[in-house]
Amino acid sequence: MIYRVIASLDGRRFAAVADVAGGEVGTQTVFTYHEHDGMIWAEYTGGAIRRGFLVGTRDGDRLDFRYTQLNNEGQTSTGHCVSTLSRLPDGRLRLDETWQWESRPGSGTSAVVEQP
Repeated sequence: MIYRVIASLDGRRFAAVADVAGGEVGTQTVFTYHEHDGMIWAEYTGGAIRRGFLVGTRDGDRLDFRYTQLNNEGQTSTGHCVSTLSRLPDGRLRLDETWQWESRPGSGTSAVVEQP
């Protein structure tokens, strides 16, 4: 069953459900989201990511954003991601993501879930 998730992302923390093939985000990467008036942004760090930021928009259950990050080897990367928000049976939020690097070749899918 698909339904709209009304909950704000503001102040919620998410982590990847698995290491991401072709990407640098992993289960130790934690995202802290912020939201205001259709805008979303987040900071993230952990695992292979030294520091990362994303900024974009939210329209209902759909997020569209760009990200930029610095990995532990000192390399920067940028990309684009579209995510769909859903609610898990236990009430936590989940984002299913389709992403593509813009600074290098590669694309993929991933998912992050809200942390308790």
